Parts: sequence; structure tokens; C-alpha cells
Amino acid sequence: MRSGRGRSPSEAGVACRGCLLLADISGYTDYLLASPLEYAEDVLSDVMTTVVGRLEPVLRLNKLEGDAAFCYALESEIDSSMLLDTIEECYFAFRARLRGIEHSTSCSCPACAKLPALNLKFIAHHGEFIRRATDSGEELTGQDVIVVHRLLKNSVAETLGLTAYALFTEACVVALGMSPPDLGLVEHRETRADLGETGVFVEDLESRWQEEQGRRRSFVTTGEAAFEVETVMPAPPPVVWDWLTSPGRRMLWQGSRIDEVTAGGRRSTGTTSVCVDGRAQIYEEILDWRPFRYFTERNTLRGSIKLVLTTELEEIEEGTRVRTRARRLQGKDRLVWLAVGPQVQRKLRDGYGQLAQLLAVPEPRFSSETRLPVL
Repeated sequence: MRSGRGRSPSEAGVACRGCLLLADISGYTDYLLASPLEYAEDVLSDVMTTVVGRLEPVLRLNKLEGDAAFCYALESEIDSSMLLDTIEECYFAFRARLRGIEHSTSCSCPACAKLPALNLKFIAHHGEFIRRATDSGEELTGQDVIVVHRLLKNSVAETLGLTAYALFTEACVVALGMSPPDLGLVEHRETRADLGETGVFVEDLESRWQEEQGRRRSFVTTGEAAFEVETVMPAPPPVVWDWLTSPGRRMLWQGSRIDEVTAGGRRSTGTTSVCVDGRAQIYEEILDWRPFRYFTERNTLRGSIKLVLTTELEEIEEGTRVRTRARRLQGKDRLVWLAVGPQVQRKLRDGYGQLAQLLAVPEPRFSSETRLPVL
């Protein structure tokens, strides 16, 4: 055995803290048994591409493990709102893709008949792990990596009757500042001989999917708009979304202090905030929230002028096209708008220009890492 003395830092590994996530397609074994092998593999590849495409780039894909994707984000790279939005948006895309596959064929073979039985579950944990470069890529090791994999086998389906869910460990909830009661998460306990008892909180993704289908939309169209500001950001939509909505990131390109009030630590419909820009205060309320496509907010200016804006994100080859549209004001506010409107447009353009410059410079994604001592 070669002595450890003189090993490079990459061989020794890098100690990190962060969020570990497994996205697992459930029901695939039964589906595989009922399907021709080639057909089953094609379907798995198709839906797994959808799943991974929605998880990245918010999380980093570590590896594909058969019908599961193992991802992670370092501690400074994700907050509770982005984690919950990413999981739900991934699940919605998964369900939509299954529906698309179903509608594209009229076949009634056992394989196609079992397609609706496929589902998706997520296991999220937070803790310590070692990142180590290998010939085949990057390897993550450590006790917390074992924990998140062990929790794939759990009693949620038997105890809570759920097949589509996101399971968050207590460590994840605490680290990200989540409030389970406010987020509608159900408390649960998992007991395993190798792990002991683990406190977890569970979100019913099937219920969220149903709610999403019936949720009322608030969206400013081009025909309703008093103005539209359009720009291109050199980053994918989830990254741009984070910079547009996270108070900490907004301060870097808007130059304003933002005090936010969320439900359970998550930005969503109903979230309010106060943006302090110099001596002026703008009261903001989210009216519609559809990660990572658009959000609509109502801004109260000068104490009484209520301006509704929709910011829409579109993925393009260069990155993300961002369009912000403001609904026309009615009544007496129309006269005030003659003075306020140009200021709002100018501030949006200037802010987006600052943001585009920030996004053009790659973030130091490894700044929070601590290297292990060289032995």
C-alpha cells in the first residue's frame, strides 16, 4: 500500500458541507418486468433526461444510479426556497413528460398500460461529505452520503400512503431554516438498524401537482402592458431566477436593502417584502410564482400607486431572455404614471445591466470549501 505522505489535495479529498439530494423513479422494476427491455430503457432514458435537466444547474449532478440521480449543492449555493422550487418544478416536469409519452401512443400493451404507475420521489439531507476526483469523475463519500442513500428505503408509502413525495431530514430542515408546519410538511420518523431513528418531514408532491393544475394565474400579457423591458442574461433560467428573487442576491445588483417575510422560509405566492431604495420604500407582494418561468408581483409606490409586473424567463441559446411587463394603470394613477413610469423603466434597465455583468463573471463556486490536510 502506498504511503499517504505527499498526496496531493485532490487525492486527499475536499471536506464540504451542503445539501445532498436523491431523485428516484419508483415503480420502475415492475415496469421493466412488464416491458420489452429496449422499450423500458428508452423510457427510462427519456424521463431521466427530463429529471436531470430540471435539477441542473441549481444542483450538481454527481452520478446516475440506475433509476436514480444523485445530486448535491454546497452550503452557500442553495437556500430553502430554491430547493423546494427545484424539487416541485422537477416533479411537475416529470408528470408532464409522462403524460406526453402516454398521449403520443395509442398502444395498449402491458408496458404502455403500466406507464402511469411510474412515479418520482426525492430524499434531501444536509451534512458533511468528502469530494474526491477519480478517473471516472467525482466521488462523494462520508456518513451523510450513506444516510441519504439508506433513506431511499423508507416507510413513507406504507405509513402515509404516498408514492410521490419529497422527504427532508431534520438536519436539512434545520440547516436551511425551513418551518415544516408553515410549508405543509408532515412529520415522520424512520427507524433503521444501521441508522437508528431519523426525524424527517414529508411533502405530498401528488397534492402539489393537483393544486398546480387548478391554481389561478396572474400574468401581464403584452397587450396589457404599459411598457416592456427585455434583456438577455448569460446564464440558465434557474440561476437567473435565483438572482432575480433572492433578497441577498438582489442587493448586489439593485443596491437596495430588502426585508422579506416568507411562509416557512420559502418565497411563493403571498410573500411580501419591503425594498428600501435610498429614502423611498417599495412594498412588494408576490401574486403568482411559477419557477423557473415567470413571477408576477404587485409593487406599491409612493404609498398608493399599485403597479403589477410580470417577469418572464425564456431559455435561449445565449442563456435566458428576461422580459418584464408592467400592467397599464387606470383612473387617477394614469397621470402619476407619466412621472413615475420612466423612472421605473430606467431603474429596471440599469439593474438588469448590472446583473448581466455579474452573471458574465463565473462565481467562485468553491470558495467555502476546506481542504483536508496533506498527510
